[in-house]
Amino acid sequence: MSLKFSVERGHLSSESSPESSTEQKTWGSRFLRASRQFIKFGIVGGSGTLVNLAVAALSKKIAGWTAGIHESDAFMNLLGSAFHIRWYHVFMTIAFLVANTWNYQLNRMWTFKTATIVSWWRGFFPFLATGLVAFIASQVVATLLMNETSPIALSSEIFDDSTGFRTKFYWALVISILVSMPVNFIVNKYWTFKKPKSKVVVETDPV
Repeated sequence: MSLKFSVERGHLSSESSPESSTEQKTWGSRFLRASRQFIKFGIVGGSGTLVNLAVAALSKKIAGWTAGIHESDAFMNLLGSAFHIRWYHVFMTIAFLVANTWNYQLNRMWTFKTATIVSWWRGFFPFLATGLVAFIASQVVATLLMNETSPIALSSEIFDDSTGFRTKFYWALVISILVSMPVNFIVNKYWTFKKPKSKVVVETDPV
């Protein structure tokens, strides 16, 4: 006769057979669970997008009011080349750090709350690292949308900055965030908030 124990989170529970040691979930149930998580992740991401936009817009306004800075002005030259870091890159960086912290806390409390959670800081750094990958991608997308020589540049005739709704920077920011969201979800699900597998210990009667 054999007995099997599932060891998870420091607890032992006896089970009658190897087949019942772990919950048997069909592909369909796993898909539905992942879909629910993705929807929650999207809601959190949506709120994070609003935070991101608000911080970026506020940074843009403050820079304009206090120093007459436009988002497309050069912030810093790249090693004497013809390329520059623009002020909109700076605004996006500030907004990313604030929104990333916001998203992490909400995902920790809601989206992936059933996963085993490590300490706040220990979980935050993988989330930040994941966010940085998506952030770099969003910076590239935003740069291509803002640069008038780019083949996918947003039209200056339509997005002429005459109103907030027609401000090119805001639209470039939104599009770049949406592009990076699916990648962000996948990496966070299977790395930052990965649920550890149960350890199985099999005990047999002595012969």
